[in-house]
Amino acid sequence: MVIKFLSCLSIFIIFLQCTLISAQQATPPAPPGPTNITAILEKAGQFTILIRLLKASQLADQIDTQLNNSNQGMTIFAPPDNAFSGLQSGTLNSLSDQQKVQLLQFHVLPTFLSMSQFQTVSNPVRTQAGDTGPGEFPLNVITSGNSQVNISTGVNNATVANAIYTDGQLAVYQVDNVLQPLALFGAPVPASAPSPVTSTPKKSPVADTPTSGNEPASPDASGAILLAINGLVATAGIVFLAGIWL
Repeated sequence: MVIKFLSCLSIFIIFLQCTLISAQQATPPAPPGPTNITAILEKAGQFTILIRLLKASQLADQIDTQLNNSNQGMTIFAPPDNAFSGLQSGTLNSLSDQQKVQLLQFHVLPTFLSMSQFQTVSNPVRTQAGDTGPGEFPLNVITSGNSQVNISTGVNNATVANAIYTDGQLAVYQVDNVLQPLALFGAPVPASAPSPVTSTPKKSPVADTPTSGNEPASPDASGAILLAINGLVATAGIVFLAGIWL
């Protein structure tokens, strides 16, 4: 009797285990969590400065929202901490908040690009910071025969080291330099020199110069001389008449 009970109990336990296994197999796998760019970079390591900038500018939230609410792909070039350390001292502090956002957006392409797609991309490439026109934050992709991908900004160059993350919609590539856009780090255009101001030279006053005895007398002086001569003649005439009379 006991043996029969144990046999039935064993059969029941085996049946229960099979039922549980079947139920587990029928349950679909949980969908992957929403894309989180900072979590991707944190898992990769050595991107603390980039993560801090993405959070401070709220660009991380914008990237996550765009990826999780649209089918639009995205490619991100991620400089590690040693790339930021290679910048000239005070570079980041010299940028305004808006310029920091533009610098980060310059590292983001609004399309998904696999490593093989870099070979056929058309230059200049538009970034999230602007457009493809001069001064609008474009960059150029340069590939070589050994599948090496280089990025040219017009100020500096960077090499794509490896893929940190890719899922068909988002691609994150590590680059060895911070991409410096020409619009922020290019040499300033020298200001044109003001045209010289031409001033009319002032006429110097005519200095009174002494006249020599040989120079002709002025009209006023001639008149005075003539009056003096006439006076002498008249005086001489009076004296002559007086002498005759006496």
